[in-house]
Amino acid sequence: MQYVVTLTANKSMAPLTSHHAILTETLLKSLGSQSCETRWLSRGTAVDIVFDKVPLSVAREEITNRLDQVPVDINVQELKGRRKRFLIADMDSTIIENESLDDLADIAGLKSQVEVITEKAMRGEIDFKIALKERVRLLRGQPETILHRFLSEKIKITDGAFELIKTMKVQGAMTALVSGGFSQITEHVANKVGFDINLGNQLLMSDKKITGEISTPILNAQSKKEALFSICNNQYVKIHETIAVGDGANDIPMLQSAGIGIAFRAKPIVEAATAFRVNHCDLTALLYIQGYHDNEINKY
Repeated sequence: MQYVVTLTANKSMAPLTSHHAILTETLLKSLGSQSCETRWLSRGTAVDIVFDKVPLSVAREEITNRLDQVPVDINVQELKGRRKRFLIADMDSTIIENESLDDLADIAGLKSQVEVITEKAMRGEIDFKIALKERVRLLRGQPETILHRFLSEKIKITDGAFELIKTMKVQGAMTALVSGGFSQITEHVANKVGFDINLGNQLLMSDKKITGEISTPILNAQSKKEALFSICNNQYVKIHETIAVGDGANDIPMLQSAGIGIAFRAKPIVEAATAFRVNHCDLTALLYIQGYHDNEINKY
């Protein structure tokens, strides 16, 4: 059986070099690989090293140890079946750089109170439902215009998001944005970036003001996992044909269930729960991990 390690990096800050590839290939051969082949996917940004014989867990641990001080992402998997038919993504701090609820609170002058709860929730220290209700309650009475201001002034799409979604859709994949955030925002982001499906929690309004309540049932960690399986079932996609990405504790069940589950610039609890991690490259890393070459990526 053949395996592949994909190294990705931030080309503008600390590019990949032939030295990194040679070091990895030499290590794999020393561990018993009888066949190593280096394939550059993007000069300075992404490279594949295809190998055999060495168990995935051993390859991942040894390469990670060898490149410990190097700012590269290391992801190892079977070569066969790496291209996926369905992508499911978290929104906050993943597809967008923002934590949307924190930024809404900032507009309302409440950021310091809200972001403390957000951080605890993303680290898994507070139940997501409880944390969400507490934060939304703090927004009670705020005008709905803070949503419009967030969407027009604050929102920032993460680098690589447009290329990721456009390329996968051109290749025939289905894409879904699933967030514990608000559907008013997920719909905007999904339309802007090009997602096929979006799911979020409904922030309730009355007389053009935020009521401090959200609709039920609340979309939480279990809901994200259920959405993955439900969409796969409806679209006749097998679970091993999926790729998921997220950064917070409420993404863990979804990431662990997908064919490839990627912790993107994630909290330590999420990194500890997943085999795939991206900390240095942008979201195009999800394409390189699937084996896409630069000439196959649809630029935004």
